[in-house]
Amino acid sequence: MGSADSKLNFRKAVIQLTTKTQPVEATDDAFWDQFWADTATSVQDVFALVPAAEIRAVREESPSNLATLCYKAVEKLVQGAESGCHSEKEKQIVLNCSRLLTRVLPYIFEDPDWRGFFWSTVPGAGRAGGDDDDENARPLAESLLLAIADLLFCPDFTVQSHRRSTVDSAEDVHSLDSCEYIWEAGVGFAHSPQPNYIHDLNRMELLKLLLTCFSEAMYLPPAPDSGSTNPWVQFFCSTENRHALPLFTSLLNTVCAYDPVGYGIPYNHLLFSDYREPLVEEAAQVLIVTLDHDSATSTSPTVDGTTTGTAMDDTDPPGPENLFVNYLSRIHREEDFQFILKGIARLLSNPLLQTYLPNSTKKIQFHQELLVLFWKLCDFNKKFLFFVLKSSDVLDILVPILYFLNDARADHSRVGLMHIGVFILLLLSGERNFGVRLNKPYSVRVPMDIPVFTGTHADLLIVVFHKIITSGHQRLQPLFDCLLTIVVNVSPYLKSLSMVAANKLLHLLEAFSTTWFLFSAAQNHHLVFFLLEAFNNIIQYQFDGNSNLVYAIIRKRSVFHQLANLPADPPAIHKALQRRRRPPEPLSRTGSQEGASMEGSRPAAPAEPGTLKTSLVATPGIDKLTEKSQVSEDGTLRSLEPMSQQSSAEGSPATEEPDQAWREQRRLSSASASGQWNPTSEWVLSWKSKLPLQTIMRLLQVLVPQVEKICIDKGLTDESEILRFLQHGTLVGLLPVPHPILIRKYQANSGTAVWFRTYMWGVIYLRNVDPPVWYDTDVKLFEIQRV
Repeated sequence: MGSADSKLNFRKAVIQLTTKTQPVEATDDAFWDQFWADTATSVQDVFALVPAAEIRAVREESPSNLATLCYKAVEKLVQGAESGCHSEKEKQIVLNCSRLLTRVLPYIFEDPDWRGFFWSTVPGAGRAGGDDDDENARPLAESLLLAIADLLFCPDFTVQSHRRSTVDSAEDVHSLDSCEYIWEAGVGFAHSPQPNYIHDLNRMELLKLLLTCFSEAMYLPPAPDSGSTNPWVQFFCSTENRHALPLFTSLLNTVCAYDPVGYGIPYNHLLFSDYREPLVEEAAQVLIVTLDHDSATSTSPTVDGTTTGTAMDDTDPPGPENLFVNYLSRIHREEDFQFILKGIARLLSNPLLQTYLPNSTKKIQFHQELLVLFWKLCDFNKKFLFFVLKSSDVLDILVPILYFLNDARADHSRVGLMHIGVFILLLLSGERNFGVRLNKPYSVRVPMDIPVFTGTHADLLIVVFHKIITSGHQRLQPLFDCLLTIVVNVSPYLKSLSMVAANKLLHLLEAFSTTWFLFSAAQNHHLVFFLLEAFNNIIQYQFDGNSNLVYAIIRKRSVFHQLANLPADPPAIHKALQRRRRPPEPLSRTGSQEGASMEGSRPAAPAEPGTLKTSLVATPGIDKLTEKSQVSEDGTLRSLEPMSQQSSAEGSPATEEPDQAWREQRRLSSASASGQWNPTSEWVLSWKSKLPLQTIMRLLQVLVPQVEKICIDKGLTDESEILRFLQHGTLVGLLPVPHPILIRKYQANSGTAVWFRTYMWGVIYLRNVDPPVWYDTDVKLFEIQRV
């Protein structure tokens, strides 16, 4: 039968279904088989031939027929899984049912009345064969999920058969040990099967259906109580699924082993179409959804250095019920960590390779899914996090993230990407090793739209953060706290900032300490505190190598004097706020000697008008996102959170109880009827007195007269001579006693769990356009907006 006939017959069946007012019996095989037995329709055909309006019409007008269609399609998948799909016809039936369910499921999820349908048992549909008693009948959802799992390890359909000859009876599906059929070498599996195009396509169809099953989460509004687990994911990742381990491993290895470069030969991808990428992308999406688990509420396995001979560490206490999360948290072998880290770094760096030799490699599009996966790995597996930080390999993750942040800073449709990049850096910055690694010289020359500089990875980070703050769009302002917290966290370990980076930090201080900015919002002054804290850390702990920063502080000393003499009288506040009545101005770029951007770079572009984006929930404030710890003499961390917060030596506001600080601010300032922020003198004085300026003032007091003397004596206007003097200078014994180092470590909380869920499903919604699985359905987790 030609494909045109096939489509025609399928369309006829759909029309019959939509026009029948009477229920069709489940036993009427002649009618139901039209949908899957005699047709060969692609998934795109199914989407075209089953219009949304008709699915909704059947749902409203003949609900029993829609129910029977779903039930019969699931039954066919169960039969296929039972028999092992040996004939071409059986394989075709499985694929057709899979496509049809992918099409219909979102319309079942969007209607609250249908939500329980898949979790009810269908009369007369005993487990699998139908010969059991109804008491044992499984809910339809469970039968469907178990059938998909079986079909993903079906010899000659989705995995290579291990039988030598065709005469041999086919492998028995029930006795098959799927751990021998893992799709790709890597974690816990050494053998790399022959690539097979057809198997990859079949896996993809089934994973698409699995992702559609999981997508019920999109039809529920974002709930702060993240205890709401997704029942589909919960069942699929439970011990009920005997393929949980091999499937987890297959997905992880398929993603991490993928090399889009075309086996190392430039331009190879132009000759061979890459059928692997869509599978890798699908695998990454299914993987991050199965790992959607709120770590704040679960016990995460302890970190001890023990290792055993298996890929999964058994010495830890039993972890979460979700086996995928459990397995992920128990990976512990160095070679497995190396494989995962190298794979993710290779894929994240792929868009950067494009910029050296345009089109030489295939440009992958799933970097957002990879960032979510990397986040999950670090969040659920602390041994992995320590592994990442113990070598300079972490820089292979850092550089791509900085590249994405810089590239997306002007694009409203990529706010989510900006957030996850910053969250990952915040998580890493809580560990001392990250700050230490940043001292490695930066020599890679990825063309980026930033000033040219010679220096370390720390300089790169500061220059990119400065660019985001001064030339990103308004919606990024909530991230400023996070960006500067990262800078503070790494500052005690930075051995030598370049002049370019030192000037950028001082330019930020200058911009943030103008009176109109300080007074125009309740929390703006925190940014000044963060910068002063970073300067204090560098002066107290890394003075010797940082003559560039010391010189920049001396040159901009007026900024510090202005802060110390900040006016707090009502007329001064009033005058400063007059500037606010004008349209808000972006932070000035003047005085920040921009310098030429790197060669070959393109400026960060805004989104094309009309680009679709999904809305995100608000992220928790920095005080909820992080927990303060003090670094002891021996380098260990002591949490400062539970006890009442005593003010640190430098007394930053960040060391007050945030709630108490808020209440205080509300009391001290009157919010006018319009809800406009009205700062009062008391409010300004309440934090001005805590500005940690002592160390810098002392430094200026000692060094400025000496520098001025050199300039007068030698008639100098030359920087190099002054820098040479500062390099050899010392402030030993002249500065206040060094304050303890404060680190603000990321802490898991339900707010970020909800944010990640919303962001992840938004990415998946927007990336699945062919076929457009969820497009134009009534999703509730986020709004679809046009830029």
